[in-house]
Amino acid sequence: MIGYLEGTILKKEQDRILLLAGPVGYEVMLPAVVMEALSGKSTGDEISLYIYFHQTERQPKPVLIGFNLEAEREFFQQFISVEDIGPMKAVKALEMPVREIAVAIETADTGRLKRLKGIGPRTAGKIVATLQGKMEKFALIRAVEPFEAPPNEDLFAQVLKVLTEQLGHSKSEARRMVTEAMERNPGISTAEALFEEVYRGEVQS
Repeated sequence: MIGYLEGTILKKEQDRILLLAGPVGYEVMLPAVVMEALSGKSTGDEISLYIYFHQTERQPKPVLIGFNLEAEREFFQQFISVEDIGPMKAVKALEMPVREIAVAIETADTGRLKRLKGIGPRTAGKIVATLQGKMEKFALIRAVEPFEAPPNEDLFAQVLKVLTEQLGHSKSEARRMVTEAMERNPGISTAEALFEEVYRGEVQS
């Protein structure tokens, strides 16, 4: 199963690209939010994508769906666990940044979810019912102003690693987020609690 590809763009279309990886050209579907992030890329440019591989008895032809971050792919896998949302519907629905969708789910903002293509009131309610309480991690996928901070603890390092390696933040961005969280709540004693405090601070900012 294909999970990651690096290669050169051979062709770009509205909802997919043809990616040359070695001697093989892979057709990869891209959600609108991913395609937008690649808007500055053109034929001949090199890119890397995390891949969701979809193939079932009802869909025997393999479909590759690409994402810029591993966390985006992980969110997609959570999103399609909702009843009535399959991979193809989910690809079309992801028209806004994953962070914004995650925040809408956590805050039960069905009005915002209904703005997604193909998502009506009933499905928006199912999304909240299924995924609320599981989206804190994905709500942190966004750009923030860099800020340097000094803490150097095991707890700090654990959360810093998640923010940089899984969620796409630079080290300086991640240090600021974690430092501010520890300043707001210096009594935090676990990585899980620290991550939740980081999430709360970013959502409220």
